[in-house]
Amino acid sequence: MNSSRIMIAIIVALALVLGVSAFYVAGSSHAGMAEAAAAAQTPEPIADDATGDAVRNYLLENPEIIETALMALQAKRAQAAKAEQSQTITQMQDMLFNSENQVVLGNPDGKVTLVEFFDYNCGYCKRAYPDMMALIESNPDLKMVLKEFPILSEGSMEAARVAIAINEVAPDRYAAFHREMMTRGGQADRAKAMQIVNDLDLDAAAVEREAAATSVDENISEVRALADALDVSGTPSYVIADQAVPGAVGFDQLQQMVIAARKCGGNSLTC
Repeated sequence: MNSSRIMIAIIVALALVLGVSAFYVAGSSHAGMAEAAAAAQTPEPIADDATGDAVRNYLLENPEIIETALMALQAKRAQAAKAEQSQTITQMQDMLFNSENQVVLGNPDGKVTLVEFFDYNCGYCKRAYPDMMALIESNPDLKMVLKEFPILSEGSMEAARVAIAINEVAPDRYAAFHREMMTRGGQADRAKAMQIVNDLDLDAAAVEREAAATSVDENISEVRALADALDVSGTPSYVIADQAVPGAVGFDQLQQMVIAARKCGGNSLTC
């Protein structure tokens, strides 16, 4: 039997497998899904019966070929998604790094910017808080941007509204409020947040008025729009230079990224 015919048939068979996987795994577009489904339902004849049997037997005897192909497809898609995310970061960098709504800790004119999306009821965010402070301490040129992203509970939303209000009423006390919210025990909600407001001798009435303002809604909506655009769905999540970093990855990994960003002028991690 002509070995080239068998090889061509195997390639076509793998293409069909990848087409079906594209339909079930990615679902990139309705048109692409329709094409993949059509290909799966009405494939073109790829060879005569003898060649088809040879292809089938070869794939059954060497199933790792399909696994390798699928892994390559997934890696290609992950790389494409990362590139698209980097492009989105570049397009939205002004809102992401320089919004008038955000809180900035560390050096406001720093050469390197690290953004954190956080929730006051996120246990991982609380455990990561010392890492954030250590990063600021270790990097005098680091600008840390905090994005209130209350997604875990109604209490998270209540606490976030108070925090945003404090940044308007007494911005110089936000860092102290943030520290207390991250280090005190108990669930975050309005009661806990206002207790800290009182403990810090802030104007509670002014904070409550500001917390009810529509500007707070606009602040939270802006952060959610950023999260949606960047496919950020959990806390903590970070953005540094042109990359998003999900999860509490720890001081060492973030420090290496800060060093890489500094080396590349703050705009990229690879140069």
